[in-house]
Amino acid sequence: MRIRLARPEDSAALLRIYAQYIHSPVTFEYALPTEPEFAARIGRISETYPYLVCEENGGISGYAYAHRQAEREAYQWNAELSVYLDAAAASRGRGTRLYRMLLDILPLQGVRSAYALVTLPNAASERLHASLGFRTMGVQSEAGFKAGAWHDVAWFVKDIAPHDAAPRPLLPVSRLDADVLRRILDTRG
Repeated sequence: MRIRLARPEDSAALLRIYAQYIHSPVTFEYALPTEPEFAARIGRISETYPYLVCEENGGISGYAYAHRQAEREAYQWNAELSVYLDAAAASRGRGTRLYRMLLDILPLQGVRSAYALVTLPNAASERLHASLGFRTMGVQSEAGFKAGAWHDVAWFVKDIAPHDAAPRPLLPVSRLDADVLRRILDTRG
């Protein structure tokens, strides 16, 4: 198993994984994006945040990424996390490894709090977040309609760095020390 930064050319492999969720309430997106749309997403997110893929046996078995939690400038020290695993790779620790890497990288960028939005019920995701020290911040009742039903979503939060006064602006992942980033990826992968 090897974990590395995603590239836009990974879009076809990541879409195959994401397609496993598109008709479920795990994602509130209704239609599977096209490969060029997904490649553009990877590129756009990767400009600022870590976007990771898990490679094993010659293919990609999962991916996780951080992205901006809210648009206003004062939210720049927060990040929202997402993880998607191929069904064959689920419940084998891949999601935990990917998340831990994100949680190691984000403080280096200046992120102070990590958030996750989880459609309920989702026992595996709820366990993942609890095992990594996230706490439930709140539940939005009937937040989205998908697959013929209304679904609640839970917000999870974890403080990952001190909330000190006058933080520096968020540092894009591309500006992190390459050796430090490589060590994180090698150690956790």
